[in-house]
Amino acid sequence: MEDSRMTQVRRERARAERLTEGLIVGVASVLSFGLLVGPAVVFGMTAWHLVTDSGTTAFSRLLAPVIFLALVTLPLILARVVFRSGRRKGKERLAAAVPAVLTLLGASVVPVAALCLIFMYAD
Repeated sequence: MEDSRMTQVRRERARAERLTEGLIVGVASVLSFGLLVGPAVVFGMTAWHLVTDSGTTAFSRLLAPVIFLALVTLPLILARVVFRSGRRKGKERLAAAVPAVLTLLGASVVPVAALCLIFMYAD
């Protein structure tokens, strides 16, 4: 009798842990992509203007979009590396996704900070 109760408690606890992890993954994903939308739009429009402007050099036409793309894709690449590392250690998908999404959230602050610095120190 006691063994069945323990099994039921473990199942409920495991379900609650999966629900909590799923909620963390969902909220952090939405926040990080929300943070990345602003810099992606601003950097994309800036890159478009640099590419189509007649007064820029060929080097800046190539370099500016590459730098802007790198700033926006860096959090996604870091999150993928963390997720794959967690999967190699034998963790379940959701248990490996939580650190990856938190990495995504933390790394998505970098483009926002870069955008803020550009706005503060731009002419």
